[in-house]
Amino acid sequence: MSVGARADRWRTFLPERTVLVAARTVTSSTRLLEVLPALFGDDPRVEVLFGYDSTSAFNGGVLDLLGAHKVRVIGWEEAGEGPCDLVLTATENASFGHLRAPVLVLPHGVGFHKMVPDARGPGRRLSGVVPAALLESERSWYAVSHPGQAGQLAAARPDLAGRTLLVGDPCYDRLLDSRAARTRYRRALGLQEGDGRRLVVVSSTWGTQSLIGTVPDLPRRLLAELPLDDYAVAAILHPNVWFGHSPWQIRTLQRAALDAGLLLIPPFAGWQAAVLAGDIVLGDHGSVTLYAAALGRPVLLAAFGEESVPGTAMDGLGRRAPRLDAAKGLREQIESELACHRPETAGELARLAFQDPGTALARLRSAVYGLLHLAEPPAPVRRPAAFADPVPERRRDTAQVINSVLVREAGAWVIEVRRFPAAARPGREESDRSFSHLVSDLADGGHGWAESASVVTRGDPVSSAEESLRRLAALRHGHPGCALAAVRLPDGGALLLTRDGRTVRAAGRGEPDDPAVLSAVGYVCLRAGLPMAGAFRVRLGGRAREVSLSPWPER
Repeated sequence: MSVGARADRWRTFLPERTVLVAARTVTSSTRLLEVLPALFGDDPRVEVLFGYDSTSAFNGGVLDLLGAHKVRVIGWEEAGEGPCDLVLTATENASFGHLRAPVLVLPHGVGFHKMVPDARGPGRRLSGVVPAALLESERSWYAVSHPGQAGQLAAARPDLAGRTLLVGDPCYDRLLDSRAARTRYRRALGLQEGDGRRLVVVSSTWGTQSLIGTVPDLPRRLLAELPLDDYAVAAILHPNVWFGHSPWQIRTLQRAALDAGLLLIPPFAGWQAAVLAGDIVLGDHGSVTLYAAALGRPVLLAAFGEESVPGTAMDGLGRRAPRLDAAKGLREQIESELACHRPETAGELARLAFQDPGTALARLRSAVYGLLHLAEPPAPVRRPAAFADPVPERRRDTAQVINSVLVREAGAWVIEVRRFPAAARPGREESDRSFSHLVSDLADGGHGWAESASVVTRGDPVSSAEESLRRLAALRHGHPGCALAAVRLPDGGALLLTRDGRTVRAAGRGEPDDPAVLSAVGYVCLRAGLPMAGAFRVRLGGRAREVSLSPWPER
């Protein structure tokens, strides 16, 4: 489409067809951007333009998304001034009256599974279906992923009977193709192969009945209950949450969780990789939760609104998946579901939602070119690569609550250590042989937790023992009330300095030395009245290692 006076003079390409893409929300625009390269790649006969519709309550972020993809953007009303042979939309709330071309409606989730507020009135409507007032039925076509959705649509809107095209679900197909990248995705989220940690993924749709709408502090509570050496926590929030309230508001509401190490997946990309990387998903009646369940991930439903439509695959998920009781201990419920998960549920849900996985892009391209009355390119559709690595928002956790239990086994001292991010406000465990303390690391200069910490550390590398001693003295001088100060040594281990001036070396075997962990052994000795000398067995994150304490300098 040419824009401006005599704009045709400046053309390089002479397309035979023009496709207009409706860009109204981040969710719907992202869905289309994911499939367009495969549909029209290498075909100069088709020109693709994006029409920006600013009328949505969730229009924030759309122009940023389109700008990042470097697409050609025109105003939605302006789109009616030039040629248009087909409109592609994954939003059902745009007005199509100024356009004469056929409209192909792609789902922005899994089928028609939710009732949502009607933007043009007080009632509710079936998500994914364009109201009759905005688009006449004889001009509309609906891409569906399962034959059952065609019957559902005809029952809800008899005038749309026969207006569906069975194409499958390109997003689900790409998720299946991306499973081999799971290890890479986990690495991008900070989970290393062999470290034994599990990734808990929190997934929320939008609205007051969503997970984040009903249990907004769930991410923080998870981080407070799940030891950081055993678990990591990521959160996926529907773009309508981000842009209905603003990214600033989301970060403010989740401040404690972010400070505690929450991996917050951005709204534009990354949720697919996070789901594939996860070990369990805590979700609701949003499509991401259904995708996760269909992929075989264990799922606990922390919310499940009455917005879900009976008889759909989402309804099937609601009947099959166990509930998370937010009033009870979270770790016990998570570990129970991990142990008792029924993998066959995934196949049952996938069969309800998706037909003939692996063929969606080819069938969608055939449908699109048929509506364009244009011969398909001779080359087969090239399926896209695996989803890109996730790039979460994350903050460095600089303070931890360490709960330690001292036991005697076979004549040796064993210390069971569990670490939690202090910002999550975890519980403290104290008894005759159970000790809890706050440790604050000052490697980045942060002093927010140091004044109340029992142990202060510097975990950044050093080049010499002399530098370690200087750092140790500075920590002790700056924080005279702490029970212990600890710094790294250049050749491994850490130096500890007690309040009464004793200097002790702590050395561990088998793993990189973390002053926070090594100093926990010294702290337990101080609290239990044990000599700060000898060997201790430390259990941490499902692994055990030996840590020895000895006077410094060695005699």
